[in-house]
Amino acid sequence: MSGDYGEAMCTGWCEDRCTSRGRWGGKGANLCSWLCLLLLFADLWGQTSSQCPESCHCAWDTATVQCSDAGLREIPEGIPPETVSLHLERNYIRNIPESAFKDLVHLQDLDLSHNRIDSLASGALRHLGPELRLLDLSHNQLRQASREEFGSTRAKTRLYHNPWHCDCILQELMETLNLEPETVNGIICESSVRGVGEGSRWDDPGSQGEHAGQPLVKLLDSGVNFCSMQRKTTDVAMLVTMFIWFFMVIVYVVYYVRQNQAEARRHLEYLKSLPSPHKTPTETDTLSTGF
Repeated sequence: MSGDYGEAMCTGWCEDRCTSRGRWGGKGANLCSWLCLLLLFADLWGQTSSQCPESCHCAWDTATVQCSDAGLREIPEGIPPETVSLHLERNYIRNIPESAFKDLVHLQDLDLSHNRIDSLASGALRHLGPELRLLDLSHNQLRQASREEFGSTRAKTRLYHNPWHCDCILQELMETLNLEPETVNGIICESSVRGVGEGSRWDDPGSQGEHAGQPLVKLLDSGVNFCSMQRKTTDVAMLVTMFIWFFMVIVYVVYYVRQNQAEARRHLEYLKSLPSPHKTPTETDTLSTGF
């Protein structure tokens, strides 16, 4: 309950019970006064230990924190750890840091819709406890997301109205999450990974892929496998890279051999250009000449 309401109720109880001396007697009135002081202290302690974040409204009886339409640009600090329902929709939040919800182990509903979220820190949502029932990230600017960022949450998830780039990572995420059936067709590929034979990336840099504008779930149901396309593209890229390296090695070897041949020819020509050594007379030749 709210602090003002709790304080008023406690004060009224004290006035109602402790002002009738005839009913309680002297000792009873003193005991009642001490009890009222303890209740007031407990109520004040509850207020100080669970402060409501600035620009938010907290309903303590339902453990709801309402921060919608508050002009927020980041997740507010000081959200009470006993919060069950957190509303952050219709703000200007751009990213979710990893430690944003680490203390909210009792959270059941998290609404982050209609923001400008374009990135999730690694493991940003993994701290959300198993009690989470609804996670709303619709109407944001998310293009990519992976399983590591969502952790092991099994909450019903809304991801529609985001400019998704459809690739193998997003496909694996979709197969892991518990997507809300009513909104799953709203997950549209604004762009997609390019498949083999789809044209050169350099020839058409503005192309968004042949699957742009189509619902991701319908593509997967029709047999499109972005992971297979990515592997084929990777294999072709590896083959091209290997061919280029092999060609460079051949060119280097040919250049090295020709360079050595030229050096060998120059060295041979140098040796030929040297004068022939004269034969020095030996002792035997001298004796033969004497006879």
